[in-house]
Amino acid sequence: MNRPIYVYGEALMDCVVEPDGRLRPVRGGSPYNLARAAARLGARVHFLCPFSRDRFGQQLKAALAADGAAALSPDSTLPTALAVVHLHDGRAEYAFYREGVADRDVNAAQLAALLHAREPGILHSGSLALMPPDHQRTLELLRQLRQAGWTISLDLNLRPQVAQDLQAYRAAVAQALTVADWIKASDEDLVAMGCSADAHDPERTFEPLLRHGARHVAVTFGAAGACLWVDGSLAQAPAPPVTVRDTVGAGDTFWGACLADWASGDQPAQRITQTLSRALVAAALNCERTGCDPPWQQEVEARLRM
Repeated sequence: MNRPIYVYGEALMDCVVEPDGRLRPVRGGSPYNLARAAARLGARVHFLCPFSRDRFGQQLKAALAADGAAALSPDSTLPTALAVVHLHDGRAEYAFYREGVADRDVNAAQLAALLHAREPGILHSGSLALMPPDHQRTLELLRQLRQAGWTISLDLNLRPQVAQDLQAYRAAVAQALTVADWIKASDEDLVAMGCSADAHDPERTFEPLLRHGARHVAVTFGAAGACLWVDGSLAQAPAPPVTVRDTVGAGDTFWGACLADWASGDQPAQRITQTLSRALVAAALNCERTGCDPPWQQEVEARLRM
């Protein structure tokens, strides 16, 4: 079994502010990063939102293809979205520029028709696609596909610092949780939602994510590692020791590794420890590099053998 993964959400260029003030363009966007990570780890991945015809958009599209993933929407005449990224002690802070951009140039009806014509797979979304007003279109797509037998994956990846109305943003994310089968959140996401985020009390931490019937849930705690809940089984592990360049895309790589593992195998509850170990190693390898640069499957296997 190798179920396909379809990814819906932003693809943009991160303009990383260097110490001397120069901007260094790096491919990014949480769903885009996840698509690359899952593809490099052997999953069949399709990216749903359009890429721009501009230079940045074609770079994003070419990199995705080189990783083995496919772009399903026609290119857009609108420009590529941008994010200005400030790094502080390896952690990233973002400012987004996304008005009138390619990845939001979506024909929802055409996209739904395209997916309904295919065998049900895994539909992943999250991050900026959950921010009002885009959340309405996202939620409608998720609901339609879930009713048609698709598995819905969400990575919350909240950006409260860019929300115009934080309460409306929280409400949109809470709505999305009601239609998700698989959910990933960071400790920072849970705090932004007003929830508990305690690595020493995983059951309390998982409660708001499990209350609507989600079957697979992960919560990441940065250097403290992650907890994984799969069909009633719980696993917890620290992050592997690494020399961190930065943490850009670490959570995307972690969840991409989980999705790739679940897409390719049966009985996930029996493999929960293996899944968590692979995901943590994949994220750690990404942190050893600059920007989001997920590892390939053979790199993860080699590190696991060490």
